[in-house]
Amino acid sequence: MSKNRIFSFLVRTLFAAKMAWHGVLAHPMRSSLTILGVAIGVTSVVSLMGIGEGARQAVVAQFKSLGANVIAIKANDPSVEFAPEEAGDLVGRVSGLKAATPVINTKAVMRWRRARGTVNIVGVSNEFPQIRDHALISGHFFTKWHVLQRSPVAVLGYNIGHGLMGGRSPVGQTFTLNGETYRIIGVLEPKGSGKAEGIDDKIVIPYTSALKIAGKKKVDEIWAKADSTRDADLAVVQLGRIFKRKLGIDQSAPTLLPGSDGSEGQPGEDAAAVSSSQGGIVEKAVPVGSGSEQGQSQQPIIPGGDDLITITNLNQLVEEADKANRVMTLLLGGIAAVSLLVGGLGIMNIMLVSVAERTEEIGVRRAIGAKQIDLLIQFLLEALYVSAIGAIAGTAGGIWGLNVFARYGFDTAISFQAIKIAVVVALTSGLLFGIYPALTASTVPPIEALRRQ
Repeated sequence: MSKNRIFSFLVRTLFAAKMAWHGVLAHPMRSSLTILGVAIGVTSVVSLMGIGEGARQAVVAQFKSLGANVIAIKANDPSVEFAPEEAGDLVGRVSGLKAATPVINTKAVMRWRRARGTVNIVGVSNEFPQIRDHALISGHFFTKWHVLQRSPVAVLGYNIGHGLMGGRSPVGQTFTLNGETYRIIGVLEPKGSGKAEGIDDKIVIPYTSALKIAGKKKVDEIWAKADSTRDADLAVVQLGRIFKRKLGIDQSAPTLLPGSDGSEGQPGEDAAAVSSSQGGIVEKAVPVGSGSEQGQSQQPIIPGGDDLITITNLNQLVEEADKANRVMTLLLGGIAAVSLLVGGLGIMNIMLVSVAERTEEIGVRRAIGAKQIDLLIQFLLEALYVSAIGAIAGTAGGIWGLNVFARYGFDTAISFQAIKIAVVVALTSGLLFGIYPALTASTVPPIEALRRQ
């Protein structure tokens, strides 16, 4: 293509662009309503996908705040609670585990100077900061000697530590729990509202002291830390086998229905005893019948067949929560995208009306030498102008809407991916729905266009 042809094409394109802009301004009310239709569609996509993305990030952050490569072992019945020493034994028996702590949650009456109230207590070992990836903002954590000697020391959650002395460090101060004096030796870094099981509003003490407050000798939960994601997955399997053997469970043995003659019956219903989550698969075990006498009816260990012990890989929970919320976000975006389709149909409608009203202009332009491509470009640009203005207005409206939702307590996030998708879809729909009217305008014969007037 020669330079003259290129220059001629650029000049015609510039003139077509000016004519297209004039066509948009010639009918301000009609153009404004069409722009509004596109803007509503883009606003819906940006705001709804932003709400979905905010919810996803909030859920994932809550799980991640519990620590990476953490395995939670929980007894769901008092009959199978753990001796505190079992936490240390598991580290030696399960490859890949580098730390474990017994966990006990209880409550106590706290007295600080003249203030008095009930607080939540978490009893753990000295390995808690390593397991939960939780650093201290002031002071230090208690040692294994504090645990062994039941020392009355405490590490405060951030909110409690910040509130005691108006932001000053309370390390070295004392308070009482159920009448016993405790010394504050540290304050944990903040995790955020609702994260890490609300640790910011709890007091952490040695589990030996917490057992004394709770009046118990065993704990119902153990938290363990693996070296890597792969080690965490393998550890879940090994832990499942360990606790199945501990409960006297043989997974390959059928559950026997007792008969009056003492003969074996058919396999009965499974009473789930240990549930281990790994890779999204929940593995159920079948307990061996424990009836000592013939004819004794066999019952689930827990009425209703609940799991006696659950072993959960928190990494897997993070992945599952992430996937579930991504699906929800996409569904919200899909629902909102219907508005973009309606906006595109509005563009086609206004363009068809515009072509019908401007047949005289089209005929005159064709008569004085305008080519078919010139008219095609003009009407396509007119549709593009409308969709582009609507996309810009819709993006601004979507971001404003997210700020409004955030003020009312919703978890929101500005999703640049959602903005990109919404803008691209809006511009594409404008072009696609503008093609037919543009072709209609460009194919009208000049004589026919003039005669219609």
